[in-house]
Amino acid sequence: MAKIITCNTNGIRSAASKGFFDWLAGEQADVVCIQETKAQIGQLSDPVFTPQGYHCFYNDAVKKGYSGTAMYCRQEPQRVITRLGWDPADSEGRYIQADFKGLSIVSLYMPSGSSSDAALEKKFRFMDEFLAHLKKLRRSRRGVILCADWNICHKEIDLKNWRANRKNSGFLPEERAWLDHLYDEVGYVDSFRLVNDQADQYTWWSNRGQARANNVGWRLDYQVITPNLVEKVKSASIYTEQRFSDHAPQIMEYDFEITA
Repeated sequence: MAKIITCNTNGIRSAASKGFFDWLAGEQADVVCIQETKAQIGQLSDPVFTPQGYHCFYNDAVKKGYSGTAMYCRQEPQRVITRLGWDPADSEGRYIQADFKGLSIVSLYMPSGSSSDAALEKKFRFMDEFLAHLKKLRRSRRGVILCADWNICHKEIDLKNWRANRKNSGFLPEERAWLDHLYDEVGYVDSFRLVNDQADQYTWWSNRGQARANNVGWRLDYQVITPNLVEKVKSASIYTEQRFSDHAPQIMEYDFEITA
């Protein structure tokens, strides 16, 4: 059995100060995918950022205190990829891929489009470029687990106030159609919904008001898989007992072992 955790930490140093790594040590996950580290590798010299028992990989943004991804793997990967050959994926450290025997695991941080029209245009360009990469991964016939902060909700069930957000980035028709295409035509699968079809399953809450206390949230964080892994999905959960970030860790268990 393999346990994989994905979490947007909204600053890995901030999450560490809130007990993220203490919690992680008890989870005994096989792979941990992190988005939005907001730190350069030179700022992560404290041993807490290289958890014992893991091979640790960071992909920093050029801009300090911004974006960034990380991945911790118990099994050493055959190969680690941090460059896709285009920006802002590369310059903002938005992608890490670890390749194992017959399996690729990805940590992805999709840009947010909520701050301005320019930000939304940047997000749409990223989506177009990244879709081409996802199609290429599908053609490889490997198993793929994409641990992503999509910054998109797919269905009405995936956010509390869906009616009020139909014209807001994160739930725009164009963004949702992109996920429709990814699932229905390219062939990827939202692994969480294979085993959990309940409402009110959210991974992000606004810091405004009492959104988290009232569970007025969005499901922005996903583990998206290729069809050859569908039968391997065993459980899905969202950890909300402690607050490390404005996002919550999303945890999946799969019926396979990760090997080199």
